[in-house]
Amino acid sequence: MKTNTPNRAGRWFGTGYMMKPNPESFRGWRSLFRWLTGTLPGVLLGLAVLPLAALGQANYATPYTFTTLAGLAGSAGTNDGTGSAARFNSPSFVAVDTNGNVYVADSGNQAIRKVTPGGVVTTLAGLAGSLGSVNGTNSAARFNYLGGVGVDSAGNLYVADTANHTIREVTPVGTNWVVTTLAGLAGSPGGADGTNSAARFRYPGTVTVDTNGNLFVADCYNYTIRKMTPVGTNWVVTTLAGLAGSAGSTDGTNSAARFNYPWGLALDSAGNIYLGDANNSTVRKVTPVGTNWVVTTLAGLAGQFGSVDGTNSAARFYCVGGGAVDSAGNVYVVDYTNSTVRKVTSVGTNWVVTTLAGLAGSPGSADGTGSAARFNGPNGVVMDSSGNLYVPDQINNNIREGFPASSVLPPILQPPSLSAGQFGFGITGLPNLAVNIESSTDLINWQVVGTNILVGGTNFFVNPNPSLDAQFYRAQVR
Repeated sequence: MKTNTPNRAGRWFGTGYMMKPNPESFRGWRSLFRWLTGTLPGVLLGLAVLPLAALGQANYATPYTFTTLAGLAGSAGTNDGTGSAARFNSPSFVAVDTNGNVYVADSGNQAIRKVTPGGVVTTLAGLAGSLGSVNGTNSAARFNYLGGVGVDSAGNLYVADTANHTIREVTPVGTNWVVTTLAGLAGSPGGADGTNSAARFRYPGTVTVDTNGNLFVADCYNYTIRKMTPVGTNWVVTTLAGLAGSAGSTDGTNSAARFNYPWGLALDSAGNIYLGDANNSTVRKVTPVGTNWVVTTLAGLAGQFGSVDGTNSAARFYCVGGGAVDSAGNVYVVDYTNSTVRKVTSVGTNWVVTTLAGLAGSPGSADGTGSAARFNGPNGVVMDSSGNLYVPDQINNNIREGFPASSVLPPILQPPSLSAGQFGFGITGLPNLAVNIESSTDLINWQVVGTNILVGGTNFFVNPNPSLDAQFYRAQVR
C-alpha cells in the first residue's frame, strides 16, 4: 500500500490512497481512516467508531449507548411536544408496542403519555394536577399516582393505579382513549382475591400482560405476585406467590415464598416471571410448575446493598426494580439508587450480573455509552423487538432510549473546509449521540478539541484553536 511522506514542517500530504494504520498506535481504538483530497489536501479525517471496549467481548458484557428520547433533564412539566420540548413529572414506568411507540405512566402528572419513535409526546388520558379515580375518556379520566403500565397486541394499555389500589385499562376507541377500572376498589386497600371490585390490592406497583391477555401484578405492599385472568367480561384475581402482609426473602412455592417490595415484572415466552425485589436488593424468578409457582433468587443477596457485578449471590444491587427479558432469556433491571442499568445473564446454571450503562454513585443526565452515560433514579426498563431499551429516568423527568453499543452506527466525518481562516467539517450520526472530537499530529498522541451532541442531519465542527498544528481528526462516542 502506498505511503505518504511528511514535509519539513511535519505536514502530511494526501495522495488519495488509503493509509494502513499501526494497530499499536490506537491504544484500544478500532478506527478506520481515509485520505480526503480537495480543499484541504493532507487533512486526515477519522470515520469514528465505538471504543474497543464495546466490541469483541462476551455478549453479556456489551454496554449500551443511551440517548434522550423525550423530556429535558431538570425540567418538570406537563407540555406535549417533540424531544426536549416535551415535559414529564416523575415518570414511573414505560411500555413499548410493536410499532416502537412508548407509553409512559407520568406519575407526578397523573397522566398516561405516548412517545412516538420520533420523540413526539402526546397525553392520552388523565389531567395534570388533578388526582382522582374517575373512569372516563381522555382528560376526563383521573388517576392517583400511577405505577407500571403494560400494552397488549391490540394496543390496549393496563395501568397499576397505585394510590387508588386498582388496576385500570386504557382502551383506544377511534382517536380517543377510554379508561375503565378492571379490579380493586379505589380507597379500599387489602389483600383479598376475588372478581373485579371484590378483589383488593395494596399499592400495586407494576403490571404486565402475556400473549393470552392475562395480567400479572407486583402488589408491592402486600409483598405478593398476583394474576388477573379474563373470564368473559370479568377479571378474576388470584395470588401466585408470597403472603399478604408478610415481608421476607424466602425462596419457596406459592405462599411459602416471601418478597420485600416487589417492583417491576417481566415475562418470558415460557411464562416465567422475573422481578426486582427492591428492598431485598435481589432479582427473583417465579416459575410455573403445574398449578404451582416456585420462587428462586437469581442474583444479589437479601440485606446486602452495593453495586458489584458478579455471579449469583456475589452480585450486589441497591434498590433494584423494573424489568425486561429478551428472547435469549437475559433479564434487564434498573438499579434505582445506584443510577445504573444492569443485565442478568444465564450462563449454565448461573446468573452473571453486568452493568450496561451508568456509573454507581454518580447520578447525572449525560447521554453516552456504558459508564459514560448518567441517570438519576431510573425507575423501570422495557425492551422492544430490536433489542433497544427504554428507561423512565424519574428524577431527570425524561425518557431515555438505549441501543447495544455494537449496533450503533458510528458518526461519520465529512470532507473538511476552510472559511475565514477557520478549519471545520461536518459530522453525521445518531441523534443525541455524545461525541468527542480529537486531534493528533502523529496518530499516536490525541487530545480533545471539542464535543458535540449530535442532532438530525449534518452537525458542524469548527476547530476552536485554528493555530493548532494538527492534521488528523477522529470522533469518539462518549
